[in-house]
Amino acid sequence: MHWTELEKEELERQFSPSRWSHRMSADDVIKAHVTALKEGTKKARDLAQTLLDVPYGEGDGEKLDVYVPNTSSLDVPLVIYLHGGYWQFLSKEESGFMAVPLVEKGVVVVAVGYDIAPKGNMDLMVSQVRKSVVSVIEQYSHISALYLCGHSAGAHLTAMILSTDWSQYNITPQIKGAFLVSGIYDLLPILSTYVNEPLKMTEEVAVRNSPSKLVPQLKLSSSNCSIVVAVAENDSPEFRKQSEEYYKILETSGLNVTLEDVANTDHFSIIEQLVDGDYHLTKLLLKMMGKS
Repeated sequence: MHWTELEKEELERQFSPSRWSHRMSADDVIKAHVTALKEGTKKARDLAQTLLDVPYGEGDGEKLDVYVPNTSSLDVPLVIYLHGGYWQFLSKEESGFMAVPLVEKGVVVVAVGYDIAPKGNMDLMVSQVRKSVVSVIEQYSHISALYLCGHSAGAHLTAMILSTDWSQYNITPQIKGAFLVSGIYDLLPILSTYVNEPLKMTEEVAVRNSPSKLVPQLKLSSSNCSIVVAVAENDSPEFRKQSEEYYKILETSGLNVTLEDVANTDHFSIIEQLVDGDYHLTKLLLKMMGKS
């Protein structure tokens, strides 16, 4: 694989999304990102009815926030959002922003919390987000369709949900659509980078949690799911490559998948703009739900 030949320094640069933004410096783009997500989430909480800190498991971190539209219809689509932050930053507290345009269209949005590193390890996080999906289905049995959306590390976790062997659960979720935004689908290249310092993944852990290696299971579990792999024009070459390669593997497997290369976006703006009903990916999501 070519990444072993890349110098460690170059690999670190490739996996530092903030260093590739054309809008501002690396530090500023992260600060602006957190601010944008917090402001969007505050707006969503003012707009929607909310159920906050709903437990989906026994653990302290196993909680989710639900953004409910003002609708009398029982036949509502629901989208679960999994936040990014390299499995070690951010939380559900600033992950409700995409509810702003969606609740107005009668869509329920659920922002899932999980135990980020160093408290949580990769196996735990994957198991938590799978459990959250089962819990949502059990608690909201009247939803008409279930969709997933994840950004960056959250896109990885979303792909892991799609690749779940549900036989060990008492329920098999019928996930109708999934948006994987600027994700990582092969964890092996990050093993030797700063990203893995709090995660402490071994090669074995990285392999079993790499969606690119689990496509046969995804095909078994999620063959009816429409998958959108979205990548930012100004994501790093390595991030872009991860999305393009994962898309190709899914397409070759005969899955219903499209690649969206979103112009004039970077790793952060590609997801921040979901707060806007006129944004390309928001419109795509609404169209997928039959809500456009």
